[in-house]
Amino acid sequence: MTSTPAAPSAGPASTPHPPTIDLVEQIEGLSALDPAVRAVRPLVDLLVDDPQRAQLLRGTWLGHALHPILTDVPIGFWASALTLDLVGGPTARPAAKRLIGLGVLSFPVVAVTGWAEWATTGQREQRVGVVHAVANAVAAVGFAASWRARGRGDVVRGKALALASAGALGFGGFLGGHLVSARKVSSRHPAFDDTRAPDRPSDQPSDQPADQPAD
Repeated sequence: MTSTPAAPSAGPASTPHPPTIDLVEQIEGLSALDPAVRAVRPLVDLLVDDPQRAQLLRGTWLGHALHPILTDVPIGFWASALTLDLVGGPTARPAAKRLIGLGVLSFPVVAVTGWAEWATTGQREQRVGVVHAVANAVAAVGFAASWRARGRGDVVRGKALALASAGALGFGGFLGGHLVSARKVSSRHPAFDDTRAPDRPSDQPSDQPADQPAD
C-alpha cells in the first residue's frame, strides 16, 4: 500500500512576507555602505566620547532612548503643515510656513540623539542607520527648501517640495521603525534588563495549581 506524502508543515520559511523585508535585508547586507559607515564613525565617536554627554543623548536619565520621543517633534510640525496645505486654504499659509520652519529647526537635535544610538549598534544596523539618516536629512533639506519657496511667494513649489519631503521622511521612518522594532536598537536603563518572570500572588506557589494544597 502506497502511503500519501504528508503535507509540508507551515513553518517560518513558508510564511509569506512583504517585499519591505527583502528591502531592509538587502540594505543590511550591502557592503557598499561600509565606506560611509567608516567615514561617519569618527565623528560619532567624538559625539559620545564624554560619558555624561552620551548618557544625556541616549536618555539614560529618562530610563530609555530619547531619540524615538524627539522624532515626534519635527514630524508633528511637518505633518501639521501638510494638513494645512491640504485643507487650510490661503489664510493658513503663514501658519504652515512657520510650522515647517519649526520642524527644520528641531531636526538637528533629533539627529544628534539618533547618532548617539547608532554608535552602539552592529554592522548591519549601522548600514541601515546610515540610509535612515540620509533619508531624514534629504527630508529636512527638502522642507527647508519648501520654507524658502513659501517665503518667496512660490506656494505651489513650496507645497510640492513638502509633499516630496514627506515621502523621504516616511522612508526614513520605516527604517527607523525597523531598527527599533525588529533589531531592538534602543538604549534603556539597566533596571529594565531584569528578565525575571512577573510576580505571582504570594498565596499561589509557582510550581503547583492554586487549588492543590501544599504537602
